[in-house]
Amino acid sequence: MLLLDGKATAAAIRAELKEDVSAGLAAAGRAPGLAVILVGEDPASQVYVRNKERGCEEAGIRSEAFRLPADTTQEALEVLIDELNGRADIDGILLQLPLPKGLNSQRCLERISPKKDVDGFHPENMGRLALGLPGFRPCTPAGVMTLLERYDLSPSGKKAVVVGRSNIVGKPLALMLGAPGKYANATVTVCHSGTPNLAEECRQADFLFVAAGRPCLVTSDMVKPGAVVVDVGIHRTEEGLVGDCKYDDISCIASAMTPVPGGVGPMTIAQLLINTVISWKGRTGIAG
Repeated sequence: MLLLDGKATAAAIRAELKEDVSAGLAAAGRAPGLAVILVGEDPASQVYVRNKERGCEEAGIRSEAFRLPADTTQEALEVLIDELNGRADIDGILLQLPLPKGLNSQRCLERISPKKDVDGFHPENMGRLALGLPGFRPCTPAGVMTLLERYDLSPSGKKAVVVGRSNIVGKPLALMLGAPGKYANATVTVCHSGTPNLAEECRQADFLFVAAGRPCLVTSDMVKPGAVVVDVGIHRTEEGLVGDCKYDDISCIASAMTPVPGGVGPMTIAQLLINTVISWKGRTGIAG
């Protein structure tokens, strides 16, 4: 089985971005700038933000963190977003989710300028994805697509099944897989909690993408032998970190599979860095 190593791929991407940024620094007059907003003390969010800050440093991106108390008001958060929208040295704005209770995350995401929406969650960018127009793509599904390309695994003309229909992963991933292109152009089925005969749907997939948010949901009897399996889930259990797929069993019959951890997670952060550099280039007039 081919191990789809997101950790190693993401490291290679960061090195490439650092070279790209170094080559454009003189013309741009400044490094790319990413603002990260973290509200409250959620432990998982703290880890994610530290990982993103570390990734920025390795890629030559200047990150600026705004750590706000859990009792921050909606108005204060929106004022900060407005300020960052207006700053010339900020190319991307990342609002770490989930927000504390009482704050409206959708209102905040819509407040971020689509041109600085490097997470790809603004309705304008989601709409541009649906229409096949250029724009920032959500980082997790875009990272999955980049991983397929890096390993030269083309779903073109194949049957792809996406388990999960969230706005963050499932829906945009299905759109990307069904779009024209060498590393897309798949026939896509989207499954969810209301899908009857989920196992049978999964068994038809040449490419199976699982983003259901349920630990070890997909087992080997649900996977077509020789399928490519991408596990987007990650869960902390008594046995350690596991994904949405039962890795040990499925890895015996899949032709390629992502590990958990070290698969999709690092690619999500890598795609955030890619989006930030793209924004920087566009905002400073650098070609490429």
